[in-house]
Amino acid sequence: MVDRKRIVVIGGSAAGPKAAAKARRMDEHAEVVIFQKDADLSMASCGYPYYVGGYFDDRNMLLSTPAGIVRDPKFYLNAKAIDARTLTEVTSIDRKGHTVSYRHLATGETGSMGYDKLIIATGATPKMPPIPGVNLKGITTLQSMKDADFLRKVRDEGLIKKAVIVGGGLIGIETCEALQLAGIDITVIELLPQLLTFLDWDLAKLVENHVRSKNANVITGNGIAEFLGENGTLTGVKLSNGTELPCELAVVAIGVSPNVKLAKEAGLAIGVTGGIEVNEYMQTSDPDIYACGDCVETVHRITGKKVLAPYGDLANLQGRVAGENAVLGNTVTFPGTIQTGICKVFDYSAGSTGLSETAARKNGYEDIVTVMNASTDKPNYMGGELLITKLVCERSTGKILGAQCIGPGNVAKQIAQWAMAIQAGMHVEDIVNADLPYAPPFSLAIDHCIATAHLMQNKLKGRLKGISPTEVRKKLDGKDRPFFLDARGPDEYEQTRLGIGETLIPLGALRKRLNELPQDKNKEIICYCKISLRGYEAALVLEANGWTNVKVMEGGIVAWPYAKEK
Repeated sequence: MVDRKRIVVIGGSAAGPKAAAKARRMDEHAEVVIFQKDADLSMASCGYPYYVGGYFDDRNMLLSTPAGIVRDPKFYLNAKAIDARTLTEVTSIDRKGHTVSYRHLATGETGSMGYDKLIIATGATPKMPPIPGVNLKGITTLQSMKDADFLRKVRDEGLIKKAVIVGGGLIGIETCEALQLAGIDITVIELLPQLLTFLDWDLAKLVENHVRSKNANVITGNGIAEFLGENGTLTGVKLSNGTELPCELAVVAIGVSPNVKLAKEAGLAIGVTGGIEVNEYMQTSDPDIYACGDCVETVHRITGKKVLAPYGDLANLQGRVAGENAVLGNTVTFPGTIQTGICKVFDYSAGSTGLSETAARKNGYEDIVTVMNASTDKPNYMGGELLITKLVCERSTGKILGAQCIGPGNVAKQIAQWAMAIQAGMHVEDIVNADLPYAPPFSLAIDHCIATAHLMQNKLKGRLKGISPTEVRKKLDGKDRPFFLDARGPDEYEQTRLGIGETLIPLGALRKRLNELPQDKNKEIICYCKISLRGYEAALVLEANGWTNVKVMEGGIVAWPYAKEK
């Protein structure tokens, strides 16, 4: 007779079903049970904004396998021999007795079940601001299928005219797009000075400008003081500065908190971040209990610090590790995160991996250098689209710490390349001659990633004396203003220009017009063009002719986050 091990999984969203499926694959004879308090299983929660936005209409696609089969209890039982119990909430864990108590939410029926190994995948709970009016009708989050159904109904009915999004993070921006596509007048309200805090301000401001270009309003550096309503229904919001905005819908997207109530009541260790404490095996402080997904904390692979990382892909990876170890013992590990993320922002994408400049300095990295690169993702004759990347490295070693990329081009490819480089502990010199796939439909001959590494190499060797657009902006208010040299052509200049007192001298004419430059060879000169390739070449010409204080505005005009003259 086979000795059947019982694996009990609490939570049926992402990490839980993955852990259960992995456990089954590791042991055909084990008894595997999932308790899920919601009605649905294995929901593709990252797809909610796109269902709301009308990118697809079949709700079941959020619950289906790649073959189109809905992952319901019948599917789990027949395909995987897993007993998945929906609408069933685990109410307590008895670690000494190795049992869990549960209650069926529809019938009120209660019971208990023993376990050999337990896997906790209780996810996270949306944060709600502790302000007046938060319980008014018309205020929602986008965390559950119920939320997605509600917002999709709002979209389909077309009755709501004005909405606010509280929070300018990933979910907030994706929801902004979804509702704006439905013809709703959207205002995004973010308490911090910028949207998408995984980006540095200079790139986040460019994303904000793009959101505004899509007729969505953005308010940063201001929060919600009160939700206003009549007869229990939302009618508007009052901001911290006293401004009142009328609206019929508010979507709160200010982050999530790990759902650790069960674990805490069971006496499991809770980490410094508020997530369940686990080791590299996804094992809690109880050797017979594992945990995975949004409810746990994990280690940041660069800083070594504990962090929360509520990402759908990491939840699946952690669930896979927990499921295998629950069956076979601690044989596989989850190494942590570098917090790689990406989101769609109308026609743009915005992605980041590793440390931003802001995060690096916050974590004590002072010996860092950054560079910004703007170019297309493939040749213009193949429909190339703009990419703007900011790379962060250790100055002394050239070790890659982080990268951010935005634009309408293939951001995902760039972030994936940098993520693998960071996880491999690579340095800039490892990237400058990287052998990547090239053909005009897919890439420039020198891929944007490699070109960014070239810029960083030049900067580390002192060949490129770069200056960021934000640093240039600060110099405009100084007493000794630099000389600004625009190296583009006259037609480009007439089409768009910064209007900061620049002098237009096309690169092709520069060597013949050096007399038009400041004759004080120590005068600060800042060169640029559309993307600052010609700006860099102009700087080299000036340095070769004796000017000693020449800089290049990185990213050029396309990376300028401020208002332009035209």
